[in-house]
Amino acid sequence: MPDDSPRAEYGRRQASRRAVGERLERRHRILGNFRLLTAIAAAILIFLAITRGAPPAFWLIFPACVFVALLVVHAQVNRERARCARSVAFYERALDRLDNRWAGRGETGERFKHPLHPYAEDLDLFGPGSLFELLSTARTRAGEEMLANWLRAPSPPDVLRARHQAVSECAGSLAEWGERPPVFDQPPARLAIALLSTLAVASFIAWGALPWKGWREVALALVLINAFFYLRFRQRADHIAESAGEAAHDLALLSQVLARLEREIFSAPRLVELKTALVAAGRPPSFRIRKLQRLMAIVESREHIIMHAIDPVLLWTLQSALAVESWRKQSGPAIRAWLAAVGEMEALSSLASYAYEHPADPFPEFAEAGPLFEGTGLAHPLLAEDRAVRNDVAISGELRLIVVSGSNMSGKSTLLRTVGINAVLAQCGAPVRAASLRISPLTIGASIRILDSLQDGTSHFYAEITRLKQIVDLTQGARPVLFLFDEFLQGTNSHDRRQGAEAMVRGLIDRGAIGFLTTHDLALSEIAHGLASKAANMHFEDRLENGKLLFDYHLRPGVVQRSNALELMRSLGLDV
Repeated sequence: MPDDSPRAEYGRRQASRRAVGERLERRHRILGNFRLLTAIAAAILIFLAITRGAPPAFWLIFPACVFVALLVVHAQVNRERARCARSVAFYERALDRLDNRWAGRGETGERFKHPLHPYAEDLDLFGPGSLFELLSTARTRAGEEMLANWLRAPSPPDVLRARHQAVSECAGSLAEWGERPPVFDQPPARLAIALLSTLAVASFIAWGALPWKGWREVALALVLINAFFYLRFRQRADHIAESAGEAAHDLALLSQVLARLEREIFSAPRLVELKTALVAAGRPPSFRIRKLQRLMAIVESREHIIMHAIDPVLLWTLQSALAVESWRKQSGPAIRAWLAAVGEMEALSSLASYAYEHPADPFPEFAEAGPLFEGTGLAHPLLAEDRAVRNDVAISGELRLIVVSGSNMSGKSTLLRTVGINAVLAQCGAPVRAASLRISPLTIGASIRILDSLQDGTSHFYAEITRLKQIVDLTQGARPVLFLFDEFLQGTNSHDRRQGAEAMVRGLIDRGAIGFLTTHDLALSEIAHGLASKAANMHFEDRLENGKLLFDYHLRPGVVQRSNALELMRSLGLDV
């Protein structure tokens, strides 16, 4: 029975694409050799024409046509080679994710970082080794931006349920270019250029094939007229070609995703909506983008030495630039809608890849009433499965606060990040790293990784209370807040810390928030006693064996009874 695990499936697909890539590489070399032979043949024909007194342009028509045909075919082969190489790299990254070797090898989403975001930095959403790097399989900026937006802001449960169906079934600058006013939109000039290039070719053919000697003067006159148009509009045509070249590269990526979206038959409502919106706008987007790719292959052919020689006669650059402008006028306004569809499709595909690679991770259950967060077997998705320790965590009903005490390195900060990152996964539409999770709509606010700033002149304490003010402000929104406080208010004295922490937590709970507070200061564990049934104490333990501190990272009820600070100092050889 064949192995249908994600690793085996990825391996089979990667091997298949490698085999195709090798065949395309051989075809690429053959076509390159034929292009070289065609250029040599053209040079020989020019020499023979000159020695026999015949017009050189007439002798160049056939090899030029052959060369252009080879150029178009070669461009198609090169596109297939590039697509094949990307497929191999895609499955290589997928295997790296399964082997926990993905960190630092994908798109980190560094550009989506923002120091004022209430939880992105604290929960490692962006940057090397981040949740974004683990999830993202997007190849377009639109897809990356869509996924980043889903991670940075929770979505309503009905939207998330639609994403779950889509994910299960799947298991800016470019738009501006399309909407820009035409650079070259002068119909009389376009008609004149097309007519003159046709007449020039016809006159050279007549010069070589018909007996009337006056064709030479006609051909030379047309060359002079065409040269005038060539010089008059060449700079504008070059600008069109360069800007279109950049856009066509990104559109080529869009075309592949759109073509797949157009071919598929979906049942998930959101995917059906995406496909319907694309097909309803006339010809399918992938067809229109392929037409632009063919035009760009013609535009790029102008760089060859043969095309440079005949460009002033055939007005090749001007003709191709006009064709590109005509395409942009017809299809450019639709690009923004294509980007939105592709962005959402790629974001869904990223979540689908994660779901496929983690079949044991379930989708969360959404509760309308809340606030609540009830998780069993919770683990951190950025930790390897064999290193992650799972814990059960539940805040619901009358319980609004869990105070987690424990010594240094016992797992308190990791627990907060585990709760927070699973809440992010749940509310962006992804499966969660848990045995089960029931969650109500929540706005996340975290104070875990707060840093001072020498440039801004802010201390750690000031940076922390600034974040706290931001979290308090979040309680004015429609959703209850899930707050995550690590070593709360550690930048001040113990008296102010105890009093300030209790006041802050009480205020948040009164505003409908729920959350977690971790501390190694046992005085803060008394906050739970003051809140009675609204709060509970839990803790992590450690033990000393043979001079080494050992941690099991299991969450237990109650307050921790010992500290490991002195043992840690002694283990490093400090005399305390």
